[in-house]
Amino acid sequence: MTQLRTIDTAALAQLSKALVGFDRYFSAPHHQNGNYPPHNIVKYSENQYGIEVAIAGFLKEEITVEVDQDQLTIRGTHSITEDREVEYLHRGLAARDFEQTFTLAEYMEVRGAEHKDGILKISIERIVPEALKPRKIEVK
Repeated sequence: MTQLRTIDTAALAQLSKALVGFDRYFSAPHHQNGNYPPHNIVKYSENQYGIEVAIAGFLKEEITVEVDQDQLTIRGTHSITEDREVEYLHRGLAARDFEQTFTLAEYMEVRGAEHKDGILKISIERIVPEALKPRKIEVK
């Protein structure tokens, strides 16, 4: 059992390294609507991140992305009312409105959002102020 705890600690340390900027994402309450719609959090480089949200069935105009302080909120609201004359024999595509809230880590800045092929891609960049970056001191 001790060995399992050691592995868990090591695995968590590796996970923390891989998720720079999103440590608080896993410990903070961040979803207001469960796991709908499905999403991915992607790390492209040390300072480049992204969130990909599956928004099949939503028009670009029905999606809003808002940043307030350290909260990123994504909303989808259908503007077209459901056609009552259609009888669904199977309904596998979710058609409900949603709101997802993500807590951004310090120095994370949302750079843009793109809607393409049923996926909303949000670009996030970690911008550390020059005063906080490591610097070399010349030894005399």
